[in-house]
Amino acid sequence: MPLSADDVDRFEALRPRLEAIAYRVLGSAGEAEDAVQETFLRWQAADVDRIEVPEAWLTKVLTHLCLNQLTSARVRRETYVGQWLPEPLLAGDPMLGPADTAEQRESVSYAVLTLMERLSPKERAVYVLREAFGYPHREIAEILAITEAASQQIFHRAKKHVADGRVRTEIDEAAARRIVEEFLAAATTGRTEPLVRLLTEDAISIGDGGGKVPARAKVLEGAVAVAKFLRGLLKPAEVKRALVGGAPEVYAWTANGDPAVVAVVDGRVVGVMCLEVTAEGVAGLRHQVNPDKLERATARWAVADHGEPLFHAF
Repeated sequence: MPLSADDVDRFEALRPRLEAIAYRVLGSAGEAEDAVQETFLRWQAADVDRIEVPEAWLTKVLTHLCLNQLTSARVRRETYVGQWLPEPLLAGDPMLGPADTAEQRESVSYAVLTLMERLSPKERAVYVLREAFGYPHREIAEILAITEAASQQIFHRAKKHVADGRVRTEIDEAAARRIVEEFLAAATTGRTEPLVRLLTEDAISIGDGGGKVPARAKVLEGAVAVAKFLRGLLKPAEVKRALVGGAPEVYAWTANGDPAVVAVVDGRVVGVMCLEVTAEGVAGLRHQVNPDKLERATARWAVADHGEPLFHAF
């Protein structure tokens, strides 16, 4: 039987939550949308009158679709050109999901999404459902067809794998922009010393160009090395302008709850650099410049009140 208007409304009311779960599990907004749409098709084909708790049913279907997608995605990523990084979501994107607790904010941070690549598909699903959405282990066990004890063990193992020894600093959006402004001011002095003072001694920098845009795929380590790289990155060069179609406007913004640098050319986001901030300083820089992973950011940017750029790069 076709879905009633009420059945469609019930699904649409849950869509934002489902998309937020799928994004955290998959690290890709596009893949998350596909998984949620496939979940809707399963809902459409089901006898919904016999489904007692729609949210639980939909979450179970979605989780298994995401697990299947993760398995195939890992095969694709083995042939991915360069380093694979998640798709960044700019401030205000509904797919970021709930941000009421420190755990929810942490689970969608760019650094943690990157670290979650260490996890097996099942570990990633358990971690997201428990840490970000507070599902009890009993429900997670039912979703994944495992025991409650197994769910608890998987969660503790996943949390240990995600932990990297650093304590992320909680900052609000205004503070995040101030950090980016200070960071960019140091980066544009033409000297490495001001940048080195803002970086941790073991700071890293890594980029994802997907083979379409040049990016440093190998992890660059150490404050001095990272500072020199950034200084070179911002030096004017005609070849850089030609590569992105002009001189990018540079903004201080937030992405995935992190301080971020957003580079824009003619309304098109051409790069997002997320800063991992700790009490000791900026510990990580992750650059997303693969145009396929910036389409959603561009759409979000088009409706954002972003004001004037700090400067033009290159």
